[in-house]
Amino acid sequence: MTIPQPIPQCIDLHCHSTASDGALSPGELIARASGQGVTHLALTDHDTLEGTAAAREAAARHGLTLINGIELSCVWRKLTIHVVGLDMREGDTGFAERVATQQANRWKRAGAIADKLVRHVTGCERTIFDQATAQAGGDVPGRPHFAKALVEAGLVKDQAQAFRKYLGSGKPGDVKAFWPELEEVVGWITDAGGIAVLAHPRKYKLTATRLRALVADFMEAGGEGIEVVTSGQSSGDLGFLAELCRRHSLLASRGSDFHFPGASWCELGRIPPLPEGLTPVWERFRAPLSLTG
Repeated sequence: MTIPQPIPQCIDLHCHSTASDGALSPGELIARASGQGVTHLALTDHDTLEGTAAAREAAARHGLTLINGIELSCVWRKLTIHVVGLDMREGDTGFAERVATQQANRWKRAGAIADKLVRHVTGCERTIFDQATAQAGGDVPGRPHFAKALVEAGLVKDQAQAFRKYLGSGKPGDVKAFWPELEEVVGWITDAGGIAVLAHPRKYKLTATRLRALVADFMEAGGEGIEVVTSGQSSGDLGFLAELCRRHSLLASRGSDFHFPGASWCELGRIPPLPEGLTPVWERFRAPLSLTG
């Protein structure tokens, strides 16, 4: 049976603002999304709900529907995995308290990154932590903010070099600790009435066998969906994830994973529609979306 699909440009369930590691404020993000034709958006900042209130005010001004969202970091078999939470209850205090622990973990991680950089980058001083925090606007600095701080300090020529030498995967500043286990984070989302979605499954560089094992553990923990469509995917990735979704009767999500303007491949709303035969995650929201374009 073929399930009717929505107009492809109207919904985006994965993007970031300055509340985590995005370049636009929540208000600017909403304005850009609206300008790109997005009518339903989930702001999914990393491990924080700080941008939600401002985004909701801006969404009301622009006539855009905002879905409660977040992207939570966790650990699966010693690998950092991201889980998008969608449609959690508004103002759920238990969920907010758990997210607060994630923020504490992010500050600990930021301190560990700074320590690593001081030890491994010639000329890097402890002030790199404060410089990166300033780059983050006073919020928790992530690796992009440390990269900018290294450039400002004259220790690398650009952010690409910062990641290539010090902050990229497997480099000294790639700190993966401090996150709860996968099943715990999925439980936080489901306890708050939300739907847990495995974010960008192909970005973890797992073999097909390992990815299937991750999906099996994710489902056992209560996860219900996977991001079938996201930015930077090959057609092969899309086909593989669509088949994985069908085989396990998972809900299908789509999101640009937008972080900053200027990259056409990860622009808000500019991603393909879901493949046919999948059940969109928004059909299972507590108030299912009515998408007519």
